[in-house]
Amino acid sequence: MATAGDVLRDKDITEVFSIAPGATVLEALHIMAERKIGALIVIEDGQVVGILSERDYARKVALMERSSYTTEVRDIMTHDVLTVDSLTPIEVCMSLMTERRLRHLPVLDQGRLQGMVSIGDLVKAIISRQQNMIDQLEQYIRGS
Repeated sequence: MATAGDVLRDKDITEVFSIAPGATVLEALHIMAERKIGALIVIEDGQVVGILSERDYARKVALMERSSYTTEVRDIMTHDVLTVDSLTPIEVCMSLMTERRLRHLPVLDQGRLQGMVSIGDLVKAIISRQQNMIDQLEQYIRGS
């Protein structure tokens, strides 16, 4: 059974991008745009204290007519961060993300950030597993 840790190992980008809660939203947007990512982990004193996503920006800055130049990340980040560990099966991750309407899920082992999986990462992993199963069944049927 594939796990969140397996997904992290298979990702093209292994670096975890983060930002401090006192940074401006504009700084966060620059990082997300440069790295082509949709969310940042918010870290303070080595601990995960939140997550900032494009959705947070859209709903809490753009729609509220706030300034991304002066608004701090701590003012709009999601504070109650749902996390999983590296042994969590990808089906459980997918279920949690679907139920909670999340697109990003930080992976922590013993309180240490290992990475972040996105809904796209999970879909890619599931499709890959299904394709492998199809290939194996085709080989079995052909007798090879």
